[in-house]
Amino acid sequence: MLFLGSSTPNTLAAALKEWGMLRRTLHAAKYLSDPAYRRRIARQLNKGESLHALRRDLHYAQQGAVTKPALADQTDQAWCLTVLTNAVITWTTEYYSLAVRQLRAAGRDVPDELLAHISPAHSENVNFFGVITVDVEAELAKLDGGGWRPLRPAVTDATL
Repeated sequence: MLFLGSSTPNTLAAALKEWGMLRRTLHAAKYLSDPAYRRRIARQLNKGESLHALRRDLHYAQQGAVTKPALADQTDQAWCLTVLTNAVITWTTEYYSLAVRQLRAAGRDVPDELLAHISPAHSENVNFFGVITVDVEAELAKLDGGGWRPLRPAVTDATL
């Protein structure tokens, strides 16, 4: 019997403890016996890790340290990192969508099952260092009718 906040045994607490042990056992059994379940869990872990890596990459200026002593300033810094992370993920997601539509329009097979394995939380397309000089007028002239920047040409099997 468990004692939960009092000196008398609590049967509800004991039942919840047993239920938790049963759930953990069922999860372990399923994880060990089902390769598809293991792959799904690994895929989710990989997506979570890529999100954390993106946040670390974006938070480079103070070497990933929160330097403000006041709680309000720390909260502001965290919210700015969240907004920046969401902006990168949104931009990447939109251009992934545009690229998939263009590949499918060109007759390339892009299965939805493959897209389920792609995470937009990466930073290869982000310039973290140096000065970025942008000729705004020239960049605006490159936009198509929908306001999108041009995609890089697709890599074909013949060019690999």
